[in-house]
Amino acid sequence: MRIAAIAITRRGSRLGSKLRENMPGVELHVSSRYSGQAGREFSSFDPSGAKALISALWKEYDGFVFIMAAGIVVRIIAPLLESKESDPAVVVMDDAGKFAVSLLSGHLGGANELAERCAFASGARAVITTATDANELPSFDMLAKENGWIIDDIRKVKLLNTLLLDDKEIAVVDPGGRTRSWLHGRGKVKYYGTFAEAADTPAEGFLFVTNRQLPQNIHPDNLLLLRPRNLVLGIGCNRGTAADEIDAFVAGHLKRMFLSSKSVCCIASAAAKRDESGLMEYASRLGVPLHCFESDELNRTEFPSPPSAHAMAAVGASGVAEPAAILASNGGRLLLKKVKSENVTLAVAEICFP
Repeated sequence: MRIAAIAITRRGSRLGSKLRENMPGVELHVSSRYSGQAGREFSSFDPSGAKALISALWKEYDGFVFIMAAGIVVRIIAPLLESKESDPAVVVMDDAGKFAVSLLSGHLGGANELAERCAFASGARAVITTATDANELPSFDMLAKENGWIIDDIRKVKLLNTLLLDDKEIAVVDPGGRTRSWLHGRGKVKYYGTFAEAADTPAEGFLFVTNRQLPQNIHPDNLLLLRPRNLVLGIGCNRGTAADEIDAFVAGHLKRMFLSSKSVCCIASAAAKRDESGLMEYASRLGVPLHCFESDELNRTEFPSPPSAHAMAAVGASGVAEPAAILASNGGRLLLKKVKSENVTLAVAEICFP
């Protein structure tokens, strides 16, 4: 986690230096007026340029520790805020080092944890005001973060967390069992094997952990969908195939299978395709890595479809989409065997987590 600590006073510069020394990843920025108090390894800025500095740094860091009054911070960062899904963690400390206040992005951004780290490094007291933490309850956004799941609709997190706080019944469907372990008996939560079973209950909220898309007619407003990143797309394509063509072909098959693209964790292909511009662009659109395997790795992997003479001639492997998907999913099961268009081959594997 890359963190910017910003100080504008003499004592704040000293405190910032202490944080930098005791917390890995902290980069210190201090007012040039007090740069003599900041020790070593810091950047200085003109006292009148704090607002411009913060605006320039906002997208560059995962978290900020502002050693100054909370009111100053609120006024400066207000125009920069976008979403709790993307805003960095923000912690405010007084320059006497008494408190480390988690101000923004406490859960998903990690500000609560950052405040605790600041407190430990400086001797301050961490101040955490998120309701679930204050009441010693888990939260569904932290459940997602800890497991690397994608939140399908961030607005539903607030609703489900409120129901948890109000001790209202929540029906959960999580085949992997991670939610049960995370909640550990806390909250009025009941577990079901299928969403159909859960929907036929008096629960006031629903949590479904799945890579599947639900039909709109069974998609209630009080449903939170969490997407495990457990789908691997094995893709082969002819040289020069555009990202739009790959996208359209894959999207059509995912839709047909009621699979969510938000659960895709990576794309797998042959080593000969590691510089394929369309495939690289498509991976970038999904925000996932492209894993490429050498031909001998693909040839050593058992896969269900007959060997492909076209793939052998093109990349020296008897198949690409299926063996690549199997390899990248660590032997996961194929949900979709190889399908082909004129320029694209696709297979989909599901990672089976213990």
